[in-house]
Amino acid sequence: MTVQPLLDHAMTTLKNNGFKHTQKREALISYLVKRNRYVSAREVHEHMTQLFPGLSYDTVYRNLHDFSEIDLLEETDLNGEMKFRFHCSQGQHHHHHHFICTVCGKTKELMICPMDFFEEQLPNCTIEGHRFEILGRCEDCQ
Repeated sequence: MTVQPLLDHAMTTLKNNGFKHTQKREALISYLVKRNRYVSAREVHEHMTQLFPGLSYDTVYRNLHDFSEIDLLEETDLNGEMKFRFHCSQGQHHHHHHFICTVCGKTKELMICPMDFFEEQLPNCTIEGHRFEILGRCEDCQ
C-alpha cells in the first residue's frame, strides 16, 4: 500500500478519536509511515523540529503515546527506550507478530502465532491478549 491511503486512513482515525487534523500531526504520521520501522521519540522529534522549529519533545512524545492508545501506532521497548512505529496492519485485520532489529529498528512480519501452543498449555484460562516479538540483528546490521 502506498503512503497516501495509509495517511488518509490515519487522519480519519485521529478525527474519529477526537484529535484535530493539524499539519504537525500529519507530518508526524507521514514520517512514521515512510520509515516503516520502530523509531525513538527522539528521532521523531529531530525530524519534526526540522519542519517545525521550536516544537517541544514533550509534545512529540505525548502525540506518539496518544496515537498508540488509539492503535494507530505500535510501541515496544528496545534497549530500555520506548520506540514507535506506524501500525503495520492499519486498516487491515490480520494477526501477526514481528522480528525487530535491535540496531536499526527494522521489522519483519511473522505469519505464525505461538499462542496456538500456549492455549493448549492453559486449559480453563481466559487469554485476554498477547504480544510476541523476536529481537535480533537484521541482515543489514550483522
